[in-house]
Amino acid sequence: MALNFSFSLFIFLFLWSRLTLAGAPHYGRQFIGLTNFSEFTKGRGESPDESALVSPEIVTQIKWDELVVSWNADLPKGVVLKIETRAIYPAHSTQFYTMGIWSGAAADRRRMSVKDQKDNDAEVLTDTLALKAPCDRVRIRLILSGAGNVPPPPLQFLGLSFADKKYEAPVLPPNRTAWGKSIAVPERSQLDFPEGEQSWCSPASTSMMLAYWANKSNRPDLNQAVPEVAKEVFDPNWPGTGNWPFNMAYAGSFSGMRAYVSRFSDVSELEDWIASGIPVAVSVANTVLKGVPPREGPDGHLVVCVGFTEKGDVIVNDPGKRQQIRSVYPRENLVKAWARSQNTVYLIYPQGANIPDDRFGHWD
Repeated sequence: MALNFSFSLFIFLFLWSRLTLAGAPHYGRQFIGLTNFSEFTKGRGESPDESALVSPEIVTQIKWDELVVSWNADLPKGVVLKIETRAIYPAHSTQFYTMGIWSGAAADRRRMSVKDQKDNDAEVLTDTLALKAPCDRVRIRLILSGAGNVPPPPLQFLGLSFADKKYEAPVLPPNRTAWGKSIAVPERSQLDFPEGEQSWCSPASTSMMLAYWANKSNRPDLNQAVPEVAKEVFDPNWPGTGNWPFNMAYAGSFSGMRAYVSRFSDVSELEDWIASGIPVAVSVANTVLKGVPPREGPDGHLVVCVGFTEKGDVIVNDPGKRQQIRSVYPRENLVKAWARSQNTVYLIYPQGANIPDDRFGHWD
């Protein structure tokens, strides 16, 4: 009898452990990456030269009220990709909202967000779909135009980053294997360019991350100067170079590269990436990160997390500095400053790179 009880207890604990692992918490965030679009339905667009791909209903494991979409596609010059999303509720579906328009070349002047998308269901904040009520289902529609009779190139990657803004994630144990580690990411400043002093933090961060992989992978094509990146990611309806998915669409347009926006729940996830030798750009409130009084006007800023000190403070390449671009900020400052963007990050790496284990479903 005792033996049977012990065996039954073992089976119960084993199954419980497996179910617990399978149901690991998402901590208010979820990322879904798509590379296979065979289940998308093909159709026509509104004009004769448009073709459409519509996804099946995508079900998330969290209730979310914000969505950021990233895409990687090497489009020929003249070809335009429009990315649309629709939230699906039990009783109704929203309209399709345009999350971005991307073209094969910046010279096409077709890369832009779409203004004035607001109704009773949601609002598009440049690059972020903000719902008024949480949801757990979405549909994606991709519209290609300008390809003529030539079959459009396949989309390489689509990334969906979902967030529950109201969720308060617990502080998780740090990954101390990243403490005392610093990655040799080239340092670049937005202040070296008069036209970018106030606004080029995002392309400067993207430029630094691409340059890191240029050195590490012996790929000089990835070494793109800050003004070149700024030109490629400029969004006239922002207006500026801070459109998150545009920066990732540009980085992901290079052969063999994967680039997307995601949202983490905890600093320990940044430490996972640093421990794996991969830098991460983080979106922060600039004055909060530096611990100085708030200033008037926008305070958003991008820096590249390149390491952690022996005590766990963050080491960043700060493009908002001309001297001492590599800077150390208190860990608590990072936590508060990063939270202002819902812990938004840029992830850029070669396909097949040894990325860290995805503990909570926050990356591809």
